[in-house]
Amino acid sequence: MCNLYRMTKTRSEVAGWFDAVDAAGGANFGDEVYPGYPGLVVAEGQVRAMAWGFPLVLTGKQGQKLKPKPVNNARTDKLGTFFWRHSFEHRRCLIPITAWAEAQGPKGQMTRTWLSLPDTPLFAAAGVWRSSDEWGDCYSMVMTHSEGTDAASVHERMPVLLAPQDHASWLSGAPQDALALCRPWAGAITIDRTSQPWAKGAAHQPGLF
Repeated sequence: MCNLYRMTKTRSEVAGWFDAVDAAGGANFGDEVYPGYPGLVVAEGQVRAMAWGFPLVLTGKQGQKLKPKPVNNARTDKLGTFFWRHSFEHRRCLIPITAWAEAQGPKGQMTRTWLSLPDTPLFAAAGVWRSSDEWGDCYSMVMTHSEGTDAASVHERMPVLLAPQDHASWLSGAPQDALALCRPWAGAITIDRTSQPWAKGAAHQPGLF
């Protein structure tokens, strides 16, 4: 699953790349995006800033409401469940990415492995979004299995990556057509195993839902 990704392009670059209107205003976002923090998405023809992760409100032992956790990954085989269904059917988005990261190595010594598409400075992962009382507009990244791809040597799951010709179908096609796009990436994937500690990324692991 993906709990960290890079998006190093400006809002205007993203808007031009995806032929969208920059509606993000003065929103702040980092080059590295973590669950619960703001990132850019393309939705309804606009580049918008949203929080990464749907809020999952848990209840404590005494019945008290606990701080929401960001559910930032949506499993393809769960898109028809109550938690995701309405967003998948009515509010799909593109998530601009320059690379995504996975943790590798023994516990306590995990490092970042970055995955990207060769000779592709910006690409789109499939996403869903909604409005929330807790964080305003928020989004989650759709995940599929990585079997048969270059990414399988790093993790058993990967983001659903969308070719440019599939962007429109994901955003506005019928749900069954969008679901057909939720497959492992068939092209080459560049893998960069680094010595960077996973560190902060490991502190934001809400799990896959």
